Amino acid sequence: MKLPRALQIALWPLSLIYGAAMRLRAWLYANGWLKQEELKGAVISVGNLTVGGTGKTPMVIWLADKFLAEGKSVAILSRGYRGFGSTSDEIELMKRHLCGRVQFGVGRDRVAEGRKIESEDIDLFLLDDGFQHLQLARDVDIVLVDATRPLDKELVLPAGRFREPRTALERAHMVVFTRSEQAKPQVEAIERFPAIARYSSTTKLLGFRRHSEPDAEPLRQLGPEPVFAFCGIGNPEAFWGDLARWGLKVVGRKAFRDHHRYTRREIQALEREAESGGARTLVTTEKDAENLDVTFLPRMPVHAAVIALEIPEEARFLRELQERLKVRRGVAA
Repeated sequence: MKLPRALQIALWPLSLIYGAAMRLRAWLYANGWLKQEELKGAVISVGNLTVGGTGKTPMVIWLADKFLAEGKSVAILSRGYRGFGSTSDEIELMKRHLCGRVQFGVGRDRVAEGRKIESEDIDLFLLDDGFQHLQLARDVDIVLVDATRPLDKELVLPAGRFREPRTALERAHMVVFTRSEQAKPQVEAIERFPAIARYSSTTKLLGFRRHSEPDAEPLRQLGPEPVFAFCGIGNPEAFWGDLARWGLKVVGRKAFRDHHRYTRREIQALEREAESGGARTLVTTEKDAENLDVTFLPRMPVHAAVIALEIPEEARFLRELQERLKVRRGVAA
């Protein structure tokens, strides 16, 4: 959510201090004053420059699938943001898609988590949300940019959404513009960084899964019946845009904070609002479905949109990724 202009101005001095601190931190790591730890396997970081959702989880799943298809052993290192125990909605979503084929290391200290499992002959570590996790050395830095949210006028936290100044993109090797089917990729914002390879990606709808049904059930397509949409993700507008692009008749919608865990009372309120608008079903994201207890389900069916990331220039992207891994370490080539 964009802050009011007056509040941005009031917070601007704090943004200057925060931005300077982040620059200093990155400089200390780059010049060896702070030590980066290495793992035995190659490390690919998938991260972003801003707070809010940019599609990191679908990207991590996509990369894991590609390397698994090559016969590589893959591990995912994640903080498990706003999760509980050793899991979170994003971790469970990745596990659902990858079906036990990868190892997981979940915790704030991803170096320590990687150390626990690197003895299992891991070829490749995928560092989820890792662009600012500089403690762990990486072979390739992939940064995601949401094409629907321009970077050119963005400010650093707390006045804006930047986690660190835009100049941090100098550390990136590859930039992927997500949701490029909804908007022109904001290439202009990073044209001053010519060394960065740029790619576009799109969100493909695979179908809908009814939340009460097992994963083994075939995905279904929703017909012309009216639906009520809800979500608790970093960029709800992107989900609303997807629903419109997929041709669903949305008669109402409601957004919650990112990673929101739904209560029985909230689900009942959603059902009442949906019924009053004439909806026949509730629609949400797969990530939200992980935060919805099946014992709380209303009478009205709840369907989760199952999606996949697609990169139109997939062959070129994978070729460049492999070349960078060869140059940096040569493990996953």
